[in-house]
Amino acid sequence: MRLFKSNTEATQEPDLDLAAETGHVEKNPLPVHNEGTAQPLSIDHHLERQVVRKLDINLVPLVMALYLLAFLDRSNIGNARIAGMSDDLNLIGDRYDWLLTIFYIPYIVFEFLGIMWKVVPPHIWATFVVFLWGLVSSLQAVVQSWGGEMALRFIMGAAEAAYGPGIPYLLSFFYLRHELGFRCGVFLSAAPLANTFAGALAYGITSGHPSIAKWRVLFLVEGLPTIIMAAVAFFYLPDSPEKAKFLDEDEKRGAMARSVRQAGTSRRIGGVDWKDFGRGLIDIKAWFTGLMYFSCNVSFASLPVFLPTILSEMGFSDVAAQGLTAPPFFLSFLVTLVTPYIADRTQQRGLMLIVLTIIGGVGYVILATAESVGARYFGVFMAAGGIFPSIANILPWVLNNQGSDTRRGAGIVLLNVIGQCGPLLGTRLYPAREGPFYVKGQSICAAFMFFTTLLVIGLRTLLVWENKQLDKKYGTIEEQKARLSEAERRGEEADPVLAVENYGPMFRYVL
Repeated sequence: MRLFKSNTEATQEPDLDLAAETGHVEKNPLPVHNEGTAQPLSIDHHLERQVVRKLDINLVPLVMALYLLAFLDRSNIGNARIAGMSDDLNLIGDRYDWLLTIFYIPYIVFEFLGIMWKVVPPHIWATFVVFLWGLVSSLQAVVQSWGGEMALRFIMGAAEAAYGPGIPYLLSFFYLRHELGFRCGVFLSAAPLANTFAGALAYGITSGHPSIAKWRVLFLVEGLPTIIMAAVAFFYLPDSPEKAKFLDEDEKRGAMARSVRQAGTSRRIGGVDWKDFGRGLIDIKAWFTGLMYFSCNVSFASLPVFLPTILSEMGFSDVAAQGLTAPPFFLSFLVTLVTPYIADRTQQRGLMLIVLTIIGGVGYVILATAESVGARYFGVFMAAGGIFPSIANILPWVLNNQGSDTRRGAGIVLLNVIGQCGPLLGTRLYPAREGPFYVKGQSICAAFMFFTTLLVIGLRTLLVWENKQLDKKYGTIEEQKARLSEAERRGEEADPVLAVENYGPMFRYVL
């Protein structure tokens, strides 16, 4: 099988679009410069599809499964609360709220660890953090006091902060810009999927008559699988496409060529450009998305851990409340899969976010104002269907619009440092004294969802303006393609930098 074609061969047949990676459509790709060769080369796209398919089968399900376990381990405290933990640990006053809040403090403090996915071999980094949070999650089964549980939740938050927020950044090492959103959506769909069956799983685990407290069994049974998966991550998580065990030699070379096309050079562990990192931290676009993430996280952090309580106070039994959390979260899981895919295909992530944030905001308005059980339960569907998919579209938007690996890392770090402050507020919005309607908490969540809508409109307007400035500087994409075609007609060699997405002339921001 041939991996590359020469320029002459590449112009004889239509190929996959480079333009999809830049937000524009074209049938003939620009040539890609392969390091160490004088001749620009075009990737064999049959082999490229093979590489992407194997990445989809081997990489994405693994990181998704680990995130599903992470979300179970962080949010099962809501199920443990109504399974007896509240009485056994004497969670009086706002002690339960503090158990939720303490988890997110290290999520903010340790967000700089997101860049470690580039500094440390990913399979080693993932093994360490997955084992740590799995061990701490399991140790919750033996905790005897509120203070001990606070300490364990803090350590768990630090470990999960080193994993989940950095995975979209890791995926950007393997996928091109137009491929990334859907894969991030699949990864992040693990959160609503975990919540879909978390209630049923918790009920199954706690429904018997164990010799120890039911909530302790819940922590033990849900924590031990994470420790086992740490070993799986060590042996099966690839450090880069070129080192993936599931790719053959031709496919590894094809994967490296994709990296060259994306960034102008093949990727490697280490080599952080700290000046570029600093430029990423002061980029106004990264601050926009950070504030969006903050706003959505106010709701994202509170809904899973308070929903069983909210449903219980609607009049449902504890068992029914556990079961009724599943349908809205399953809807959210489906929407989280579909909307990033549509945004990838249309390259209109901002418009998708406008729709999703409005849906989530309206859902919270219903929860704040309606009194009937049917209307409030419908509001839960709308809220869940807007929040989780919004997060799944915000994260790839950061990665779409930062050209270099280092800038993408800076964008993810800033996104999470700002964004993870949201749960500090979100976990304090539902004090027991304000039940059963929690009007203030629901109203604040609604306001932040609508604030996200305004932020999306503002960022999209800025990106449209910046794209127009790039058109003035380099000419439109169509004009550049026309010049390229004319150069090829005259037999002149095209500038390989045109094919590079690292802020080259063909780079345009995804709207």
